[in-house]
Amino acid sequence: MRTDEYYMHKAIEIARQARQEANEPFGAILVKNEEVMMIGENKINTFCDPTHHAEIGLIRKFCSEHHVFDLSEYTLYTSCEPCVMCSGAMVWSNLGRLVYSVSHDQLAGIAGSNIMISCEEVFAKSPQQPEVVKEMLNQEGLKVFEGYQFHV
Repeated sequence: MRTDEYYMHKAIEIARQARQEANEPFGAILVKNEEVMMIGENKINTFCDPTHHAEIGLIRKFCSEHHVFDLSEYTLYTSCEPCVMCSGAMVWSNLGRLVYSVSHDQLAGIAGSNIMISCEEVFAKSPQQPEVVKEMLNQEGLKVFEGYQFHV
């Protein structure tokens, strides 16, 4: 049986890969019944699209390719707490469960700024709220940002 830690390791590795490809260091993985359904990485620079975050890019692609709107039976593992835009996509897709590593407060400390509110504040406005597991493998997730300079 695979654990949350197993999938979070993979999401963090995807974040490292995104960084190596000159994108922001964020990665996500969508899982259902212990099967990886899709991976997503930040591609804002690759696609010249400031909205192509790992989570929303994954949700868009998966839902479109599989003709589904309801992700209530899925878990999304992400290397960092999702932003407001990505949290909104999780609400609209009825995501069942979210597991993240680095919190947005930690990210603000690294990046030097923060326009985010917590994902739980976004979810609280919705009748369909995903279960949230916070700061899974937090120290490993933080290592992805060592020496990274955000382009704000």
